[in-house]
Amino acid sequence: MVQGSNLKTGRHGEMLARKYLEDKGYTIIDQNFRNKYAEIDLIVSKDDMLVFVEVRTKTGEQFGTPEESIDRRKINKLKKNAKAYVWYKKYSQMYRIDAICIVLDECGEIMRISHYECIS
Repeated sequence: MVQGSNLKTGRHGEMLARKYLEDKGYTIIDQNFRNKYAEIDLIVSKDDMLVFVEVRTKTGEQFGTPEESIDRRKINKLKKNAKAYVWYKKYSQMYRIDAICIVLDECGEIMRISHYECIS
């Protein structure tokens, strides 16, 4: 039951992050892109920059922040996944990896949303 709840929270967070980025002028390229390394939550672009976005969502912070779940191992996985996507799409311009960390209240409303650019 908890895993289903986590998946629901994660998908809700991705939807909120997508709207947040669109409101900031980003164009959505892809969502939930999977390859053998992992899944990229959002792929967006702005000002000729391709951006891979890791979305981390938690309900409350009593068991840690969403930022704490992005460790070096996760960042390395994101880098591999981004490189694979760029190679597959034959993309030759600049790109970066961002993170959006969202904290929700018990009703699913945003308590905090933080956008971190270039996390790797």
